[in-house]
Amino acid sequence: MAGANTLNFTDAAWDTEVLQSETPVLVDFWATWCGPCRQMTPIVDQLADEYVGKAKIGKLNVDENGQTAMRYQVRGIPTILMFKGGQVVGSKVGAVGKADLQKMIDAAA
Repeated sequence: MAGANTLNFTDAAWDTEVLQSETPVLVDFWATWCGPCRQMTPIVDQLADEYVGKAKIGKLNVDENGQTAMRYQVRGIPTILMFKGGQVVGSKVGAVGKADLQKMIDAAA
């Protein structure tokens, strides 16, 4: 399960939580059946703890929130998108290391 500071994004709250956010937002598009997605969970949780107050970090389950996944043409998971000011400012597809995600967050902060 998600860590204490890892947010759970949904189609319903997407615009408010992500696009209208005052701080940069890192979103991990994932699914429960995806092995590489499960590998990313501890990294995403660590980053959520480390960037409290600086960036929002969370996950969006593509099986439960297909509308948002289609909106951003997410074809492979895990897909990580970095948002700032409502725009995608960075992306990674596939399992990546913590350092790669830190660079994305720091560049948007």
